Amino acid sequence: MAFSLSATCWRFSVPAIALTLGLAACTPQTPPAAPGASTSSGGSSSPVAAGGGATISISGAGATAPNPLYQRWFQEYNKQKPTVQISYDSVGSGAGVKRFLDQTVDFGASDAVLKPDERSKLPADRGTAIQVPTTGVFVVFAYNLDGVDNLKLSREAFCGITDGSIKTWNDPKIVKDNAGVTLPNEPITFVHRSDGSGTTDIFTKHLVKACPNWKAGAGKTIEWSTGTGAKGNEGVSANIQQTKGAIGYTEFSYAKQTQLKTATLQNKTGTFVAPTPEAAAKALVGVEVPADYAVKVPDPTQADAYPIVSLTWVLLYEQPKDPAKAKEIADFLRWALKDGKQYATELGYLPLPDELATKVAATLDTIKVAAK
Repeated sequence: MAFSLSATCWRFSVPAIALTLGLAACTPQTPPAAPGASTSSGGSSSPVAAGGGATISISGAGATAPNPLYQRWFQEYNKQKPTVQISYDSVGSGAGVKRFLDQTVDFGASDAVLKPDERSKLPADRGTAIQVPTTGVFVVFAYNLDGVDNLKLSREAFCGITDGSIKTWNDPKIVKDNAGVTLPNEPITFVHRSDGSGTTDIFTKHLVKACPNWKAGAGKTIEWSTGTGAKGNEGVSANIQQTKGAIGYTEFSYAKQTQLKTATLQNKTGTFVAPTPEAAAKALVGVEVPADYAVKVPDPTQADAYPIVSLTWVLLYEQPKDPAKAKEIADFLRWALKDGKQYATELGYLPLPDELATKVAATLDTIKVAAK
């Protein structure tokens, strides 16, 4: 596919799940560590691997949304390169950003881009904080309601559920879009995140656009007016699974893995769209990708697009403490964005288009991986 250089951004051109990218210019849980291998981020680790050679142990932490994919990538990459052991704590984007800024990990991960005040906290000797996308994610309303297999939620309905103004399943605002479905006169239990969460950031940024009466704002943490909290996408999914009448937001792959039912949502154009990778990919059509990869699609306008979609990012140090580890992280990411695409598709994530992956690889080249 031909592309030209000009101006200051890229644009996605995405026919369904086959993501392609028109470039319009720009500047530039885990396989266990080998016995005796260190997983600390400070210093080097060089125990002998089973097959001979030095083992490098790399640690990361952050977003729970991409965790199933990251775990799969680490496992598959370890088969290709047994001397590289990557551990990852799925602790949420907020904790991941904190650990990255505190330099207690070799890389962080977040479903929300770094804010200027967060960037300013990175010590100068680490250089600029680099954030690169790894995959596309989308957030679904998963629910546990016997006898209701194809729930439709208008914007008015899901806004009411999240702000607490809709309290029972047979509320007229839900009933009107679910003809022929028997909705019980039972209370709704809304499940949300209790920890600092990029998934919450994605979800609430959509609510700000979609819900005229939404008052809580957007961010990794907010003050919820209703519902019960759970930690991580793992915790939210488990809570929904265990609670009759529950509904909450979680990343699609978690609902898929736990076989939770997911609601069809009304998008900005008024179309009801089922949560599928194909529909989610359409939300990225024509989206501008700035130089720092901070893509924003809080309320996509494409007619058939699923409405709650984002990229997710890995956080890296421009001037890492351990150049050898930094080189291995960069090599892993290049592998993930090329050979790892098949696993993203398999698990229900949105692989990056080839052109964007190529640009990310160029950004990885700016990391100082040679010892001074």
